[in-house]
Amino acid sequence: MAVYYIGSYDIHNMEEFMKYPPKVKELLPKYGGKVLASDINAIVLEGTAKTMNAIIEFPSEEAVLAMYNDPEYQQIKKLRQHATSNTSMVVVKQFGQEG
Repeated sequence: MAVYYIGSYDIHNMEEFMKYPPKVKELLPKYGGKVLASDINAIVLEGTAKTMNAIIEFPSEEAVLAMYNDPEYQQIKKLRQHATSNTSMVVVKQFGQEG
């Protein structure tokens, strides 16, 4: 069953951050990941939005965790970590869905 990675963070170095998305997109097919949305101009209905908000669909929890723990991603995520702050990354599934 599909799960969704939702990432939100504030970008403080856009030039450095822009190296991150292309590298992630190259790795996604290995794990069945598909970018559903990513935006630096989100419309805020309530609360306070972060600079970047992204939703990526994966075929399973195992797939998203395997990508996150992939040695290649461990190097790629350093680009994001050095260019962003106030990070929130969660994996969600449909409420009530087991497994």
